[in-house]
Amino acid sequence: MAIVTVSNKALTVNPLKQSQALGATLAFLGLKGTMPLFHGSQGCTAFAKVVLVRHFREAIPLATTAMTEVTTILGGEENVEEAILTLVEKANPEIIGLCTTGLTETRGDDIEGFLKEIRDRHPELNDLAIVFAPTPDFKGALQDGFAVAVESIVKEIPRAGGLRTEQVTILAGSAFTPGDVQEIKEMVTSFGLVPIFVPDLGASLDGHLEDTYSAVTVSGTTLKQLREVGSSAFTLALGESMRGAAKILEERFGTPYEVFGELTGLEPVDEFIHALAILSGNSVPEKYRRQRRQLQDAMLDTHFYFSGKRVSLALEPDLLWSTVHFLQSMGSQIHGVVTTTRSHLLEKLPVKSITIGDLEDFESLADGSDLLIGNSNVSAIAKRLSIPLYRLGLPIYDRLGNGQFTKVGYRGTMELLFGIGNLFLEAEEARVKQFQEFGIVSAEF
Repeated sequence: MAIVTVSNKALTVNPLKQSQALGATLAFLGLKGTMPLFHGSQGCTAFAKVVLVRHFREAIPLATTAMTEVTTILGGEENVEEAILTLVEKANPEIIGLCTTGLTETRGDDIEGFLKEIRDRHPELNDLAIVFAPTPDFKGALQDGFAVAVESIVKEIPRAGGLRTEQVTILAGSAFTPGDVQEIKEMVTSFGLVPIFVPDLGASLDGHLEDTYSAVTVSGTTLKQLREVGSSAFTLALGESMRGAAKILEERFGTPYEVFGELTGLEPVDEFIHALAILSGNSVPEKYRRQRRQLQDAMLDTHFYFSGKRVSLALEPDLLWSTVHFLQSMGSQIHGVVTTTRSHLLEKLPVKSITIGDLEDFESLADGSDLLIGNSNVSAIAKRLSIPLYRLGLPIYDRLGNGQFTKVGYRGTMELLFGIGNLFLEAEEARVKQFQEFGIVSAEF
């Protein structure tokens, strides 16, 4: 059992976490024809947009109710109404994902009451799906906001229907990249199952060119698919943070579910493949048997470099859980751990201690490590400590290909193995070169 401590500093120095509203926006971007809408100031919206644009290097649709000092004091209902009507006129979205911010949450705006009154005044909005996600940015983190948005989606949109035995709902948490979602989709469809992803970042943020410009998302899970979620035979919740949404679907439609906390590493992928085989009644395709043998060979090739290495991590809880287990399965030691928000997973992690804090806390804990794992904001720490950094999480703004990066399944695990293994190999070669310069070892070493 890990000991979880919360940093009690008077202020955050060099923040690690991203806001709940940013996480909710990321979830809404996985739905087709959607416009995320921040109920807050223009600055809150601009900040989130910059983070997502820098990470994905894509145009990100994002709107704001543009609250000012006056409207914040007097109330924001008129701003919400005006923003929705303007979006309908200019962008014609099928779904509006309405996220609150610290500004409006502190004031205590009754958003659900606002929406009811707005719909009463404007019956032309009856066919527009407006999903409200309460995401104050003065608590929680990106993972929490993502989970809240998915829970709001499955509460608001799905409808009851006839059971479709081959259809499964897949709730993909914030720890999974668009490339991860694509790999999972390929795995599920290979067994003859029909998946509905909530959300489907693999279709919307995978980095592809469109023939025409659109003010809203042009790919992702459609409104029609979301309404059919109630007909699914099973729910696969990927990431512990998706358990709440899976429970909602079970309560609403009686859909059984299973939670998979990790899809990286030989044993976790074996368990997922086995579950797909049972759900579909089909045998495992030969390509996955071969990929499994390839992964076993990759593990043999790389375990010399992982074994005994001290690794420090600064990640969101779901991503932290899967990464820690993967590293330990390869023989690495966990040296220091910092995360962003509370999760009941934290106490279950097989490490000595975990700090819920910032990157200043991480820097003090990470000294003496062989490798750091975190987002691009950790790069300055890596330089100061002269420790290699493997970039994982969000944002990553100093590397290309974040939309296509894959770390799940047999192939994704191999990609992660080789990526981290090469850093260990480079560090070892650098140490040998340094010893040679000081005459400690010969050039033939």
